Amino acid sequence: MIKPLPFTISKTENFFDQLGDYVGDVFYDILPEKGYELRDEQIFMAFQVEQAFKQKKTIFAEAGVGTGKTFVYLLYAICYARYMRKPAIISCADETLIEQLVKEGGDIEKLQKALGLQVDVRLAKAREQYVCMKKLDPLSNQTDDEDILRVHDEIPNFVYDQSTSMNAFRSYGDRKEYPWVPNDKWEQIAWDPLQQCSTCDWRHRCGQTLNREYYRHAGDLIICSHDFYMEHVWTKESRKREGQLPLLPEASCVVFDEGHLLEFAAQKALTYRFHSETLTTVLTGYMSQDVREESLFAIEELLALHDEWFDVLRETAKQVEGSQRREVPRTKEMQALASKMDKQVQIILEQLVFDSELFVLEDYHIKMIEEYLEFFSYGLSILLKEDEGIFWLEENATETSFVIMPRLVEDILKKEVFTQNIPFVFSSATLSRNKDFSYMSNSLGIDESLSFSVESPFDYDEQMNIYGHIDQDEEKKWEEIGSKLVENGGRSLILFSSVEEMNRFRSFTEQQNWSFQMIYEGDGEISEAVKEFQFNETTVLCSYHLWEGLDVPGQSLTQVLISSLPFPPQDPVFKAKRMHALDPVEEVDAPYMLLRLRQGIGRLIRSSEDKGAVHIWMNRAQKEKHEASIQEVFPVSLNWK
Repeated sequence: MIKPLPFTISKTENFFDQLGDYVGDVFYDILPEKGYELRDEQIFMAFQVEQAFKQKKTIFAEAGVGTGKTFVYLLYAICYARYMRKPAIISCADETLIEQLVKEGGDIEKLQKALGLQVDVRLAKAREQYVCMKKLDPLSNQTDDEDILRVHDEIPNFVYDQSTSMNAFRSYGDRKEYPWVPNDKWEQIAWDPLQQCSTCDWRHRCGQTLNREYYRHAGDLIICSHDFYMEHVWTKESRKREGQLPLLPEASCVVFDEGHLLEFAAQKALTYRFHSETLTTVLTGYMSQDVREESLFAIEELLALHDEWFDVLRETAKQVEGSQRREVPRTKEMQALASKMDKQVQIILEQLVFDSELFVLEDYHIKMIEEYLEFFSYGLSILLKEDEGIFWLEENATETSFVIMPRLVEDILKKEVFTQNIPFVFSSATLSRNKDFSYMSNSLGIDESLSFSVESPFDYDEQMNIYGHIDQDEEKKWEEIGSKLVENGGRSLILFSSVEEMNRFRSFTEQQNWSFQMIYEGDGEISEAVKEFQFNETTVLCSYHLWEGLDVPGQSLTQVLISSLPFPPQDPVFKAKRMHALDPVEEVDAPYMLLRLRQGIGRLIRSSEDKGAVHIWMNRAQKEKHEASIQEVFPVSLNWK
């Protein structure tokens, strides 16, 4: 439902003139009267962002911690959505940042109370964030796992009752509703790309399907993750061809919160993912029809090549610390099998034409097989062209996937995203390097943009101390981190560069007898872990993802411990970036590390009352090479212990 604008506008008045007057009233009068501090940085940002909406352009809005940038973009997005009568999309880096916006006491609730607004905001979460009934229901009959059985017990009764009709939206199945389930168990019951949703008999009572219909009718804001927004971009045309609606409706504008991470989401979305079992699943349905013997032989040949190909991939793949991507060498055997498979796919596509004319096959089934084989062939074509694709292997307890990604995503983004004649706002404290935004704009295919940068209003000299430590031995480093935790009485965030590093520290802590609770990312739903950390003051939170998006002001977080410099992993994606850089360290490794480091230390001071310390560990070679550039991006001097 479209709500009215929070200010009046007549037919003879200009929308942006009235909007500018209203925004001025909000930041100069209304918010200060409600107890909010008048911030020059916030007001400057507001009138810079207004230019992007007036001109329907892209803007890089770099604003330091504490400038109130969220209020700025929310205010413009809500007003513009009501003016255009289309919802604004707020795309966040991950689910944690989404929770910061919509949680009780979060920024949207604060803005509503301060301005007397009722904001129609709805969440569009990634499909992996929902229970898959197709997986959960049969698993509940085969397992004695209490966590999974508890999820099954909490599914609403109407989901199982096929005889009743749905009269109203009923939300269920969101990952957040089951905080006790660890990540590894969640993968067993959550949606995954192997699920054929369009033919699923649970489809019309599926949690994610019901929620999709609900959020599409948002009047003001739809909030999603970068991953979900890019999946929408990548699947929009194919969904239309299949007679389905795109994942997201047409938007009035798009805001990318923590927009510096959009490139990684784009790379993740624009991939060709081959699951070891999918081809067999798709073609088995074809073989079950009354097809010609020639077609059966062609299918059996392709499946045999496919099995042999995956055997080679598994045998040659190498594990990379800090990444789920296993490196696969480009061997002659792997390429030869890929080439043979591609030829065999073309033969089957030809046979499918004959079989569809000769026999009665379901149109949907034909279409599904054709689309998958064409997808399969196009992915192989990228793999077989030298230097066009990046590829790797992913494995978990239940499946193996070979992933192919185009090396460059800027051309696709330019065509599919930034040619739209709507405002795009990139908001983050880290979008530039020394006020130069060219790295961001070039990597995203943005030809024209506006930009500005404002510093944080916090007095970092008074509020923050940063200490450097030389890492000579990992066991000794764990002891030093432990002593810092004890000295501080917990109340700390520990950031790791990889899950492996965090788990090594976890092994160390299991031998200690500390008085404070340790929370580890992955043991449960992340927003519940953050909530527990925030409201239990002595708790320690250990994470490898929360370098950005975590907002915990007050005494629960008075110390940030950075276990190692957050360089990118030596995985296939970053290896490809390094190969195509004149100076890989200066063009790839250092910018990534410095950006992540800036985000990490930004978790400490979240209000003008906060005080605390940051401790960073690095080896001597890293200190010698990177100390000057690290010091350049820090708000206070780095002191060595």
